[in-house]
Amino acid sequence: MPHSELDLDWEATASEIIAFIQRIVAEARADGIVVGLSGGVDSSLVAALSVRALGKENVLGVLMSTNFTPTEDVQDAKDLAKLLEIRIESVPIQPIVDSLVRALIVDEADPHVKVPLANVRSRVRMVVLYFFANLYNYLVAGTGDRSEDLIGYFTKYGDGGVDFLPISHLYKTQVRKLAEYLGIPPRVSYKPSSPQLYPGHKATDEIPIDYDKLDCVERMLFDEKLSLQDVADKTQVSVKIIEDVLRRYQASAHKRSFPPMVREW
Repeated sequence: MPHSELDLDWEATASEIIAFIQRIVAEARADGIVVGLSGGVDSSLVAALSVRALGKENVLGVLMSTNFTPTEDVQDAKDLAKLLEIRIESVPIQPIVDSLVRALIVDEADPHVKVPLANVRSRVRMVVLYFFANLYNYLVAGTGDRSEDLIGYFTKYGDGGVDFLPISHLYKTQVRKLAEYLGIPPRVSYKPSSPQLYPGHKATDEIPIDYDKLDCVERMLFDEKLSLQDVADKTQVSVKIIEDVLRRYQASAHKRSFPPMVREW
């Protein structure tokens, strides 16, 4: 699929999200928004849209680094906060994670605990964000995008533990273009994605295919409802990879829904 088919009216898209943020905050009778800043494009875009929606004085950025967080990511997050003129809190989460590792009596070098500890780091960040949200009567803004949410590439009750999702309808390709349109520096808008939940963590090591192809596959598969073979023919992506995308979507359904109940409300 040509990338032009993922293009949007960027001004209209921004206006729609801004109005959404304003409505959600007003309905909750909240006083502002807290955003976890990673130095990446998703959080940077959410912060920029939040400022346009509520004003810089009503947006708080929180930087939550570990001992392996790249220095350039920390600097990019600080530079963005300066560009947007928002307040920023820096809360190193390494001591918190270290305390949990000691309490759990686990060896961080054990490969079996790599993913569980990665999710612990994400959930610690969620706890920190909600501390500030409760402190200031703010809402926690989610930074997940459609490319990742559809395949469950987020931590349940971690970066998935938020009050609202302003960019979850946008594919990563669209997130990058909207960020560029709103003046977020290219080094951030087009930075390779990484949750930074363990040393050397890269999104492309874990997702089925890079975002430029993944976005096209997901759009055809889930939005246009094409068959696996039609998607493969149009994108030149193997049916095996498309099956993997579909499997991840199905297996992660629980992440995108309310926990099962005996009776629905």
